[in-house]
Amino acid sequence: MAAQTRAVVSGSWLADAIKRNLYGPKLRVLDTSWYLPKLQRDTRAEFQQAHIPGAAFFDIDQCSDRSSDLDHMLPSAGQFAQYVGDLGIGNDTHVVVYDTSGFGSYSAPRVWWMFRLFGHSLVSVLDGGMKNWLVDGHPVTSEYSEPRRAEFRAGGTDLGSWVKTYEDVLENITSKQVQVVDARSAGRFRGTEPEPRDDTLPGHFPNAISMPFTTFMDASGKELGAEALARLFEEAGVDLKRPFWTTCGSGVTACHVALAAHLLGHPGVCVYDGSWSEWFKRASPQHVISEGKGKQV
Repeated sequence: MAAQTRAVVSGSWLADAIKRNLYGPKLRVLDTSWYLPKLQRDTRAEFQQAHIPGAAFFDIDQCSDRSSDLDHMLPSAGQFAQYVGDLGIGNDTHVVVYDTSGFGSYSAPRVWWMFRLFGHSLVSVLDGGMKNWLVDGHPVTSEYSEPRRAEFRAGGTDLGSWVKTYEDVLENITSKQVQVVDARSAGRFRGTEPEPRDDTLPGHFPNAISMPFTTFMDASGKELGAEALARLFEEAGVDLKRPFWTTCGSGVTACHVALAAHLLGHPGVCVYDGSWSEWFKRASPQHVISEGKGKQV
């Protein structure tokens, strides 16, 4: 049972579980790959071509608030329950999430965080993702069988204790009560590299702390050990004993920060779901700090 509550599981652990035919109602594997539209990757087609045996595809854009004009904002508890129930996931199913990113892990922590937000703690990220799964010689398949629908009840989550809004972040700029960590690349944070969305310029909001999501993984794409993770937070000036929130471009890679903090025994990190793509649209120019041209009046 201990393996079922680990936030990160190894490829060898999962390969052994698959070898022993443990996947099914008690163990579900999800390919949660998502990429920025500019990369023009068809993740569903990639999944159909090759995935971890027994895996199903979790579409971050599909399982979202479709009425929002922002990308993949959180769905309602009911929508989430319906969506994951259709994937054969019940409340006693151990869910392992991975993605096919060259980083090792990119979007999988977002889905890990979503499950936890909706009251499901039996969820783990596959360490090193598909990248390391292949490097280690584990099998992939193009075969897929539709999972049998399961009943999933989303926990009565207080969204305010998990999710932060534009107004929360704006108020915090004045109050400075909470540390806010930005998981985008250093160049996007500073304003020297372009944002991937055409209508958005790079930069950051006042008092934000830069911790690019890639720094939480080693060169191979596997999660750093506790000592190295703790050092990262310390060097960035983040006090893990104090509350902090995390942000990125659209709420996906921010979840790497939440995962790293969780691994260090601090599970309460909140995510600003709208992140920079919302902030840049709504913020006044003085709240967009940039070494580039910033937001014009």
